[in-house]
Amino acid sequence: MTTLAKWSVEDYHRMIAAGILCARRVELLVGDIVQISPEGSLHASRIRKVANYLRSLLNDLALVSEAHPITLEQSEPEPDIAIVRLPESRYDERHPGSEDIFWLSEISDTTLTVDLNKKKQIYAAAGISEYWVMNVKANSLTVFRQPIENDYSLKYEISQGELVPLAFPEIAVSVDRLFS
Repeated sequence: MTTLAKWSVEDYHRMIAAGILCARRVELLVGDIVQISPEGSLHASRIRKVANYLRSLLNDLALVSEAHPITLEQSEPEPDIAIVRLPESRYDERHPGSEDIFWLSEISDTTLTVDLNKKKQIYAAAGISEYWVMNVKANSLTVFRQPIENDYSLKYEISQGELVPLAFPEIAVSVDRLFS
């Protein structure tokens, strides 16, 4: 029986610093170095539009980070959108960690299965309080809240109306606007 070695976040950072991974688009998921799918124009456009909309709502309440790494205990994924604590300067020497994250969002066209399963488990295990998966083919948003171990105890889907993020009860996010 073959057992694969798992990489730590520290190992992963050393490989990046040594230039070993610089020619590849990868992320660390529970000790595995996984190649990131090439980004299509629809996906890139949707990330920009959603990020800009969220910035307009959040103003100076939080930083909206687009497709940049976050550092968790055994993973360093690159969620499409991360809503993280300010000031931005706190990330000059490190990526946001679970304690910095208000919520994460993945915009799924070709990655829906991974986003609804593996990434959901990773984010729940890290204690991320809220996780959104935007299914661009179905124009629906799956919202996960209340992490327990490697899952969430609350899940619901919404395709219209407004959504109030847990961290910002004064903000109403238009689901229609997320998909426009």
